[in-house]
Amino acid sequence: MFPRNLVFFRFPRAVDFSEVDKLLPLDVLQPVGKLETSSRGFISPFGREEKNQLSHRIGDALWLTVGTEEKILPGTVVNDKLAAKIEQIEQQQGRKPGGRERKRLKEELLHELLVHAFVKRSRTDAFLDLQYGFAAVDTSSRRTGENVMSDIRGLLGSFPALPLNAEVAPRSVMTAWIAGEPLPEGLSLGEEAELRDPVQGGAKVHCTDQELRCDEVDKHLDAGKQVTRLALVFEDNLSFVLGDDLIVRKLKFLDGATDQLEHIDEEGRRAELDARFALISGELRRLFLLLEQALRLSKAEG
Repeated sequence: MFPRNLVFFRFPRAVDFSEVDKLLPLDVLQPVGKLETSSRGFISPFGREEKNQLSHRIGDALWLTVGTEEKILPGTVVNDKLAAKIEQIEQQQGRKPGGRERKRLKEELLHELLVHAFVKRSRTDAFLDLQYGFAAVDTSSRRTGENVMSDIRGLLGSFPALPLNAEVAPRSVMTAWIAGEPLPEGLSLGEEAELRDPVQGGAKVHCTDQELRCDEVDKHLDAGKQVTRLALVFEDNLSFVLGDDLIVRKLKFLDGATDQLEHIDEEGRRAELDARFALISGELRRLFLLLEQALRLSKAEG
């Protein structure tokens, strides 16, 4: 359940989520049809088997989950069967099918194979902070994050969510941190970084398991390389790699955060999920506010 990556979006705090529980049943995930390639819709954060609660909210934190079903149909399988069909026609009728006939044969094969194709299921969690107006999607793909924002937009009818925009270049800030400038309070360097020559097609250096304040890294900085990804630790609660695209990767909840779960008095899966959600939403809020200040993130209107 703990998110492993984060793509952030901002939205106006005036957005009304009061009807979300009434709207979700209208946009719930439907099983992919026999002749469909994919299907997507909302599912319960507690799992597909839960049909009654399609969202979860604690205070100003809202948890929504988009589920997908996708038919797995490798292109090589289709092409092999199409080649066999074309060869059969050539042998039996002594002619080669033209372009239109090949297209029709391929469509017929697709329909035939789709009925028996395996279905791959996946889910994408979105954590929305209604007080500060941001959404954190558990993915490292901006496109996947934007698709989830589009799903919420379709659900609500209007949802002006936008990707983060920093008023200062993130790579400039991260380069300054690794060069020795003070980091924001509570933030410290990790042991991973990616440095690139700003010239297009320039050299790239990837450091792992390495002390970043060292002569070797300083030489790369002196040569003009800039930091495009940087491992950071936030108060012994979170570790992550921040990219100059403002995507958080390799997010881990450390002992400083998860130790709080040991003090849960209630028992049961739902109580545990409630506690984890409260922990996640609280830590994501603190992380977002830290990044907002450090990178001077633009605010949404409203």
